Amino acid sequence: MTHSAPTDARGLRWRKSSHSNNGGSCVEIASHGPTRLARDSKDPDGPVLTFSRPEWSTLLRGIKAGQLDTP
Repeated sequence: MTHSAPTDARGLRWRKSSHSNNGGSCVEIASHGPTRLARDSKDPDGPVLTFSRPEWSTLLRGIKAGQLDTP
């Protein structure tokens, strides 16, 4: 995973979960070639996390397994 801000991030199709609340506490994701990008919906011009496909798959597996839940 890298921390970056692609120059064309504004032109990407960002989306968030349909389960997101209206409070704005959401993570948005986008695809950019072979990578997956994530950003804070409250700060669309802020930092972007960039994941390779294997990293993204590992992250999703960890989320689904509850490995990243807070105590």
